[in-house]
Amino acid sequence: MPALYATSIKSLPLLSKGKVRDVYALGEDKLLMVTTDRLSAFDVVMGEPIPEKGIVLNQMANFWFDKLASVIPNHLTGIDPATVVPANEVDQVKGRAVVAKRLKPILVEAVVRGYLAGSGWKDYKETGKVCGIELPAGLENAQKLPEPIFTPAAKAEAGEHDENISFDKVIELIGEKLAKQIREVSIRLYKEASDYAATRGIIIADTKFEFGLDDAGQLVLMDEILTADSSRFWPAETYYVGSNPPSYDKQFVRDWLETAQVNGKLWPKTAPAPQLPAEVIEKTAQKYREALSRLTKQG
Repeated sequence: MPALYATSIKSLPLLSKGKVRDVYALGEDKLLMVTTDRLSAFDVVMGEPIPEKGIVLNQMANFWFDKLASVIPNHLTGIDPATVVPANEVDQVKGRAVVAKRLKPILVEAVVRGYLAGSGWKDYKETGKVCGIELPAGLENAQKLPEPIFTPAAKAEAGEHDENISFDKVIELIGEKLAKQIREVSIRLYKEASDYAATRGIIIADTKFEFGLDDAGQLVLMDEILTADSSRFWPAETYYVGSNPPSYDKQFVRDWLETAQVNGKLWPKTAPAPQLPAEVIEKTAQKYREALSRLTKQG
């Protein structure tokens, strides 16, 4: 199946093109969300697609939406995307799209960390805290935290970096009741997903959730959840404390970009991105497929 870098659906109004998803209006109350094969790293969209990545992400998110439906309602409608576009556009949605409820988005990324990794590890080394949350002394890279922590971020404009914010700031933005509900639900989702993933030999080091409100003001889980784009997945068999464990997510691309050069200098992590070599593209596609297969027994 050819890679899909960008959609060109003419039958529905385009609402937005995100880093990975193209979103179309479907009447007043629904959306068609298409997961492309684009990949972003360091908040920059790469110029080359990762073949079948969008299909893998879509299947993975739908798997988790189904598995965690008892925790909180989600945005899925169950409508087949192939039924809402004409025959000549079905190839753009097949396997990689959902018809979702149109919600009022809450502009806070609900990040949950169960392990010290990435920016959390850097923060801890410098301050003994992660996003302002005090942690025990003497923890090492990739170490499991005593309890998962909620470290929210404010969603940035396209091309900008999301900004870590305190829980007090979340309360200021959306009110105490909703902030506490999101924190509680996010940690519960993370714990249930982590427990399941552990039975499949995968550690979920951290992840992020997004929420919206429906017309009745009810909190609804939306966007994507627990995919290799929104989470850090580690294979349990190669994990050990003090290391940077190899992961099933786009960390492989990030690691390559850390040493990539543009005009004889290290890439400054701003657009345009350096061209990804074919072997990096293939290895990344393989990582995504392997994560889906391992978690869901699909693929």
